[in-house]
Amino acid sequence: MKLTNKTVFITGATKGIGLGIAEACLNEGMKVLINSRSEDSVNKTVESLNKQFPDKVIGFAGNVTELTEMSSAVELINKTWGQLDVVIANAGVGHFASIESLTSEQWNEVIDVNLTGVFNTIKASVESLKTSKGYFITIASLAGTNFFAKGAAYNASKFGLVGFTQAVMMDLRQHDIKCTTIMPGSVSTHFNNNTPSDSDAWKIQPEDIGQVTVDLLKIPARTLPSKVEIRPSKPPQK
Repeated sequence: MKLTNKTVFITGATKGIGLGIAEACLNEGMKVLINSRSEDSVNKTVESLNKQFPDKVIGFAGNVTELTEMSSAVELINKTWGQLDVVIANAGVGHFASIESLTSEQWNEVIDVNLTGVFNTIKASVESLKTSKGYFITIASLAGTNFFAKGAAYNASKFGLVGFTQAVMMDLRQHDIKCTTIMPGSVSTHFNNNTPSDSDAWKIQPEDIGQVTVDLLKIPARTLPSKVEIRPSKPPQK
């Protein structure tokens, strides 16, 4: 895929991995729709990015758990730029607790955002991606293959997301739509109430995931890395 002037829709894109991917795409000459639940965050991010990349960024405040809102985001990008080439389903949340104390509200939020939200994202955009012969990428986690204590909700959502993406890949490959799930290990973001600092220097950085994303987009059409595991090259010894 030649990336200049291609369009990309990224959920959860006002910070962390989503923002890192957005910046990497913009550096390649792509046009980006930034999505988040927070209108204030979307507006601030779009304003900031447009200073560096004029007329290359638009925003849409909408919840991935609502199919109608994801459909409106896709409608906006098609109305603004006439096409949708790449969809990055990045929005995610995490609640970590023993099954004894994990609440039904926490369970429902994790599954709704991390799994149903991705379903809504591709469901809203699939017809546009058929037209453009585009690319669908989900941001899963190494927690999609490695279970851990207090991870029941998060593990379930990410195990499900890995399987979901691979099944969607099988559904859509004959339409010339490529599908990949990226599965990072520890990333320096604000996820789970973390505040990035110098102590996170050993972790994967958001711009690293951005680099992986644009590299995937540039791979020849005949080749598909359908599942990509990424981990810090040298985590600290325990």
